Amino acid sequence: MRRILILVVLFVSLSFVLYLIYRYYAVSESSGIKKEVASKECTQNDLIDYYYYENISGSKIKNNKFGLYVYAEVGDFFRLADELVNSNGGDWGYVLIPFNINDRDEAKWRGVFEQLGDRHLISIIQLWDVDPSDYEETTKTAAAFLNSFLWPVKERYVSVYNEPNSAHFWRGEIDPAGYARVLAFTIENFKEENPDFFILNGAFNASAATIQDEYMDSFEYMRLMDREVPGIFVKLDGWASHSYPQPNFSGSPYAEGRSSIKAYASELSFLSSEFGVTRKLPVFITETGWTHAEGENYNNSFMNDSAVAENLKIAYTQVWLKDDRVMAITPFTVKYDPPYDHFSWVNRDNVPYYHYDAVKSLEKTAGTPRKLKTGSTCI
Repeated sequence: MRRILILVVLFVSLSFVLYLIYRYYAVSESSGIKKEVASKECTQNDLIDYYYYENISGSKIKNNKFGLYVYAEVGDFFRLADELVNSNGGDWGYVLIPFNINDRDEAKWRGVFEQLGDRHLISIIQLWDVDPSDYEETTKTAAAFLNSFLWPVKERYVSVYNEPNSAHFWRGEIDPAGYARVLAFTIENFKEENPDFFILNGAFNASAATIQDEYMDSFEYMRLMDREVPGIFVKLDGWASHSYPQPNFSGSPYAEGRSSIKAYASELSFLSSEFGVTRKLPVFITETGWTHAEGENYNNSFMNDSAVAENLKIAYTQVWLKDDRVMAITPFTVKYDPPYDHFSWVNRDNVPYYHYDAVKSLEKTAGTPRKLKTGSTCI
C-alpha cells in the first residue's frame, strides 16, 4: 500500500512538471517570444544590427526609367541627377558611373554609395581601363572592392567596359576574341563574389562601319566574340546599348535601326536570330542624346537646345517609356569639357540647359526597388 502511494505521488508530481513545461512553451509561442530568449529580457547590449534587402515580388516592383550619366569625382553631379530623375513624382531613378578597374579609393566610393542611398539613385557601374593582356587578378580585386560597399538596392548593375568595337576604347586594338574572354571571366568572377551582381555587356558603337584599325561593325564583332566563347551572350543578365540619333548625333526621334534611338531593338533582334538568345533581356540605354549648339563655343552644325528638348520629350514619351524592354535611360552626359561640352546637360557653372528642365518636367514613376534595410535581433 505504501509503495502504491509513493507511485501515485510521483505520477502526480511528474504530471505537474509536464504541465508547467507545456504552459511555459504555450505562453512563449502565443506571445511571439522566441523560445531561446523567452527566459530573459533583451537589453541593448544583447542586440545585433544587420542589413537585408526588401523581399518584393517582381510584379510589385515599379521602375523609374529616367537616369543620367555622372562621375564619381564630383559630388554635386549626384544632386543634379537627383533633381532631374526623381522630379515630378519620380523616385529611385538611375545614374551611370564610370569605374576605373584599378581604382581602390575607399573614401571616394564610400561617399558615392552613401550619396546613392541618400538621394535614392540606382547605380549602373561601367568598368573601364582594363589591360586585356593582364586582367584576371585586377578583375577579382575589383569585384571584391565593389562588393565591400553597401549598395542601396539589391541588384548590383555592372556594365563590362565601353564600346570595345572601337580601338579608342580597347587599348588601340580591335580584338573581339580578347573582349569575349574578358567578358566571360568578369561575369564568372563577379557572380562568384556576389550573385546579386547583374552583368551587362559593354555597349557597342552600334552605328560605326568597319574602318581598319579603328572600328569594327558591331554585329561582325559580336559574331567573332561568340566564335571565341560560344554562348557568351546567353551569360548576360541584361543588355547595354548606345542608342544615338545619327548622323552627327542629330537624327530624328522617329527613326529606327542601328543609327537611331532604337538601336537596341536591332541589337536584340540580332541576339535572337544569330545566337539564340530568346530570354527577354532588360535594356539599359547607357548612352544616348542629341548634341546641342550651345557650349563654350557655339556650334552651328548642331541643333539648338530648344530643338533638343523637343526631341527628348518625343523620345521619352513616344518611344522609351512605352517600350517594356527598356529598363533605364542614362543620357550622356551631365557635364563634359570642350569640345565635347555640346553633350552636356549643364553648363560650365552647373546651370541646367533648357533640355534638362524639359526632361525634369516630364511625369515620372516612383520606383520601388528592393531597397537596403536595417534590422536587429537579440542574442
